[in-house]
Amino acid sequence: MERSSMLEHFAEELRLARATAGMSQAVLAEALSYSAALVAKVETGARRPSRDFARRCDTVFGSDGRYERIQRRISRETVVPWFRDWPGIEAEATALRSFEPLYVPGLLQTEAYARAILTSGGLFAPDEIEQQVAARIDRQTVLTRDRPPLFTVVIDEHVLRRRIGGPEVMREQLRHLVKLGSALPRVRIQVVPLSTGAYAGLDGPFVIATAPTGEDFVYLEGQRHGQVIDRPEYVQQMVEVWESIRGEALSQQQSLDLIAEVAETWT
Repeated sequence: MERSSMLEHFAEELRLARATAGMSQAVLAEALSYSAALVAKVETGARRPSRDFARRCDTVFGSDGRYERIQRRISRETVVPWFRDWPGIEAEATALRSFEPLYVPGLLQTEAYARAILTSGGLFAPDEIEQQVAARIDRQTVLTRDRPPLFTVVIDEHVLRRRIGGPEVMREQLRHLVKLGSALPRVRIQVVPLSTGAYAGLDGPFVIATAPTGEDFVYLEGQRHGQVIDRPEYVQQMVEVWESIRGEALSQQQSLDLIAEVAETWT
C-alpha cells in the first residue's frame, strides 16, 4: 500500500509541534486524552488520526484548525486509490441515495462489522485494515454534522441475514441500524424484502449524491475498483433505477421493525 502523503504530513507536523512545545509523547497523550501508544503510531504514520484526535491537537497547540484540515485531506487520500474522489463529494452532498444488496453501507457500519468485512478477504495487512476502518468510521460524521445530508438507504433483506463477523457483530450492527433510523431524522432506511424476487437492484450497489449546486453524481463500486460518473444521461438512468428499487422496498417503519426482528435472531 502506498502511504498517504497527507498522513505523512500530519505526522511530521505533529512531531514538530510537540518538539517545539517541549512535550514528550506521554505528556501530549495526556493533554489529548489519548494513549501514548496511539500518539506514537500517529507520529510515525502507522495510524490514521481521527477527526476528534485532530481537533484536540488544534486545541492543545492553538493551531486554528490546521490539523483538522490536514485530517480531512487524509480522508480523500484513502488507502484505496480509486476511492479518492468520492469522500469529498460525499462530505459536501446535500442528499445521498444509496442502494446496497450485499452488506450494510459504510456510513452505517459499526466498527466491528467494518473490520470483519475488511479482514475476511485477506487482502489487507493488519495496519491497512485499521486505517481503512478508521477512515470508514470517520466518514460517518457527515450524518451528525450541523447540516447533514438527507441520507436515504435501501438494502436487500439478504444484508440482514448474511453472517458477517459472527452473531454478536450482526446483532450489534442491526441494532445500530434501528438506532440510527429512529434517532436521526435525516437518515431513512428501507428494506427490499426477500419475497420481492427479481428486481432492478440485483445488478449491483450504487450511490447517488446531490451536490450543493443541484448536480448529481453516481458512485459505482466493484470488486477492486470504483468510479464516479456525472454524465447526465447515465445519472438519469440510475435515478430511474433508484426509483424502481425504492418502489419495491418496505416503508421506513416496516423496515425498522423487520431489522429489529432479525437482530434478535442473531444469537
